[in-house]
Amino acid sequence: MSAQAFTLIFSACLLAWLLAQFWLSTRQMRHVAAHRDTVPPPFSGTVTLQAHRKAADYTLAKGRFGLLQQASGAVVLLGWTLLGGLDALNIWVLELALPTLGPLGYQLLLVTAFMLISGLLDLPAQWIGTFRIEQRFGFNRMTQRMWVADQLKGAAVGAVIGLPLLTLVLWLMGAAGTWWWLWTWGAWMGFNLLLLVIYPTWIAPLFNRFEPLRDETLRQRVQDLMQRCGFSAQGLFVMDGSRRSAHANAYFTGLGSAKRVVFYDTLLARLSAAEVEAVLAHELGHFRHRHVQQRIVTLFAFSFAALALLGALSTHSAFYTGLGVQPNMTAPNDALALLLFMLALPPFGFFVTPLLARTSRRHEFEADAYACRQADGGALASALLKLHEDNAATLTPDPVYVSFYYSHPPASQRLAALPPPRGAGVPASA
Repeated sequence: MSAQAFTLIFSACLLAWLLAQFWLSTRQMRHVAAHRDTVPPPFSGTVTLQAHRKAADYTLAKGRFGLLQQASGAVVLLGWTLLGGLDALNIWVLELALPTLGPLGYQLLLVTAFMLISGLLDLPAQWIGTFRIEQRFGFNRMTQRMWVADQLKGAAVGAVIGLPLLTLVLWLMGAAGTWWWLWTWGAWMGFNLLLLVIYPTWIAPLFNRFEPLRDETLRQRVQDLMQRCGFSAQGLFVMDGSRRSAHANAYFTGLGSAKRVVFYDTLLARLSAAEVEAVLAHELGHFRHRHVQQRIVTLFAFSFAALALLGALSTHSAFYTGLGVQPNMTAPNDALALLLFMLALPPFGFFVTPLLARTSRRHEFEADAYACRQADGGALASALLKLHEDNAATLTPDPVYVSFYYSHPPASQRLAALPPPRGAGVPASA
């Protein structure tokens, strides 16, 4: 394939990606705005008009900001590729580092410089999302100092974990011959499995405090539920999520003997014991149906295909020149191939999103059905209503937007499959 063909295919996909995102986002915003002033009939007895309007306004604010992010993201991607940004960075790093650091050092510095610049370009959007949108709707509880500390800790953790992995990958690309991508895939799988083990005990505590669940009544109820479901965990923990956000959640984390159950303190403050049990039963449903394993297998399958494709593309000079980069003549091109592939993949991968979202929504229904068999389905319904309200999730999303993006079913579909929540017949005030 010629360089011109690479350029044409990439440009067409980039344009289609941008137009599809804009079309979906504007559909969502129009649909939510049109239903802002009327609570859907199924929720008229349980959701106030004030809460419904807040959810609509929150969705619209995020949607408008998302449009700006989509446009700026496309411009940045174009700048890195066809407009020569990565090529210019490579020339500068090559001249600076190759004579002193050698081929591997040069490549590590190139990827590090790219990641630092990309991270700095992302910072304004992260700051606006936290201190403008989230704060405007009462969700943000972070201080500027805490936000900066999180950014620095995230960068440090990324360096400690990422640089050894990157070194191994670049070494394999240069030393393992034609099948380097298969060895790299094996290393990538091992890294992800290792991360599942070390994240709960080594990484997560760098950002939040985790304390044992001290409510003995709730603890016993949760342990009884896990025993009924044949599930064991290393411990039950409460995370200080309220330090950063008013959003509530609960999750399982870890692998094998490192599995643990984590509740946000905001979740425990909002839900009753029966509702917490029902939410946990839903999460246990994911394990009972092996959804976690299925997602891991899917991730590995996609990474296998992606690395095989990169293995084929990285040997063709047209791949580099077609995306705006002149390949090196006196140094390895492995880091350049990785960065170009990482940049070019999102516009193509975007169109797989609906398939993954559909599978995820089916998993949520299956987990809900399991929760209704193991706990109180009405308690699960009331918990979902509370979480939708607390997280300002819109009750009137656009159906096309849902089918493309939503990893969880809309509240209307999800609650229709559950027993009525307690108090469903009590009218809500506006």
